[in-house]
Amino acid sequence: MKVILKQDINNLGFTHDILTVKDGYARNYLIPRGMAIIANDTNMKVLGELKRQQSFKEEKVKNEALAIAKKLEGTSLRIAAKAGASGKIFGSVNALQIANAIKEVKNVEIERKRIHLNEDSIKELGHYKAKIKLHKEVQFEIDFEVFAE
Repeated sequence: MKVILKQDINNLGFTHDILTVKDGYARNYLIPRGMAIIANDTNMKVLGELKRQQSFKEEKVKNEALAIAKKLEGTSLRIAAKAGASGKIFGSVNALQIANAIKEVKNVEIERKRIHLNEDSIKELGHYKAKIKLHKEVQFEIDFEVFAE
């Protein structure tokens, strides 16, 4: 039976994929739980229109992400932290402080969830890089320095 997935399902497929699955799996599991719908002509037309509308929205979001990436390109941040004589920081530097530093320097607001550090948190003074994922196709690295206050 052909079905259209309404959500991502591990080891099966992603949202709006058209798949062929066994009849019992479709009728007894996927369709009753609202995970899929039958791939008939009407649902295929609705899916086509939905994909067309989503492509416009996706393109707009991607262009906004590219504009932000271009604005932040080449930016180097400095983050102050209280530190001991050995160079260890009291506490740590995390994605939230990096997001606040970006907002302060470039006046661009980035969600902290989109900022990924190589380590969980930074606990020493020095130079580091953070990866910022604005969109699934738009990601870049930003340099920052942690210095003693």
